[in-house]
Amino acid sequence: MNSESCSVLVIDEERDNANTTVMLLQIWGHEAEAAYSAEDAISKARALDPDVILMDIGVPARNGFDLAGELRRDFPDAKFLALSGYTPADFVRRARVAGFSKVLTKPAPARALKEAVDTECAAGPPERRL
Repeated sequence: MNSESCSVLVIDEERDNANTTVMLLQIWGHEAEAAYSAEDAISKARALDPDVILMDIGVPARNGFDLAGELRRDFPDAKFLALSGYTPADFVRRARVAGFSKVLTKPAPARALKEAVDTECAAGPPERRL
């Protein structure tokens, strides 16, 4: 699948996971930046103005769904992908209701990660909610 290059903010407190994901995204032609906490994510999002936000829902010291809501208010055109080690059906449903287009189980296989990000990058801005 050919996709547009886009900017991706990766939010994960596990630095090795975040850094590896950023390296893969850069190899695949995307501009990518890692953030390791909620505060770091907000700061880096302001600098990057991401097209896609790929975030671990288990952000320490903050509810990941709340952080996603805050980022969505500041970056309404960004598309959101969730990462989680915890993916029962009710969690996936809650993530979908919160506006995440996909939930990837950590650690996400490279192929699934690439497909999810490429799909979001190739799509236009999300429809505005009324």
